[in-house]
Amino acid sequence: MFSDIWIQEKNDEGFALGFKVKETLFSGKSEFQTVDIVDTYSHGKVLLNDGLVMLSERDEFAYHDMITHVPLFTHPNPKNVLVIGGGDGGTAREVLRHESVEKCVMVEIDKMVVDSCIEYIPMTSQVLKGHPKLELRIEDGLKYVSETTEKFDVIIVDSTDPIGPATPLFGEAFYKDIHKILVDDGIVVSQGESPYYNADVQKSLLSVLNSTFENSYIYNFSNLTYPGGLWSFTFASKSLHPYNGLETQKVKNSKLNFKYYNTDIHRSAFSLPSFMKENLEGLIKN
Repeated sequence: MFSDIWIQEKNDEGFALGFKVKETLFSGKSEFQTVDIVDTYSHGKVLLNDGLVMLSERDEFAYHDMITHVPLFTHPNPKNVLVIGGGDGGTAREVLRHESVEKCVMVEIDKMVVDSCIEYIPMTSQVLKGHPKLELRIEDGLKYVSETTEKFDVIIVDSTDPIGPATPLFGEAFYKDIHKILVDDGIVVSQGESPYYNADVQKSLLSVLNSTFENSYIYNFSNLTYPGGLWSFTFASKSLHPYNGLETQKVKNSKLNFKYYNTDIHRSAFSLPSFMKENLEGLIKN
């Protein structure tokens, strides 16, 4: 249990990120992972899975804005959206702010994450308590995409790091199934790890997307709670470019307020630093 102590997420390369804890709100172990929610002095409530920070109340908007609004404003008319993972609810929350969305299916493998976030982190989990457009399914996302007959305009893979139950969500078989259930102008965006600490994972994931989709890209955002501060999402589509067709007026007409996202950020996020371009040479397609 954590109480008035420092917790640390330790990186394999010798880097650590710490938070001073006021109180442990929840601590449990599911069949998949350990789940902890702590209240911190600097970042509000923090969710950790297997000791790795998933979100903090202070900066969760940066992650959730960029994983959702980039694909949803790129797609001309997203009606049917699938979220794989995202048990804290923040991604579904942002998806369901878009008026065009008629249905959001969220498939999360770990009920403990969902239940604990509903109880202790309402900032992100409010939509999980019965939003009329949300279909929440507690099951394996890998199995769901291989068996469903539904088609989706946008699929968002809001996964943890490629360890444990999330490992197959970075593999070729999974993305072939994703390709099959996307409509002709469909988009898939996935949690894409750190360009500093997980360059090998980024290269592997983009290789999979490059071989499966007609278009593959990667884009960045900054945050407070993930190792290195700079983090990435991958973007793959059957036909759409991630920002050439972006309509500033469409974003304005949505009347949505954002803490991180805007159209300038949308476009510039795809401008990569030179070290990323070098590492990912040949893997960004069209």
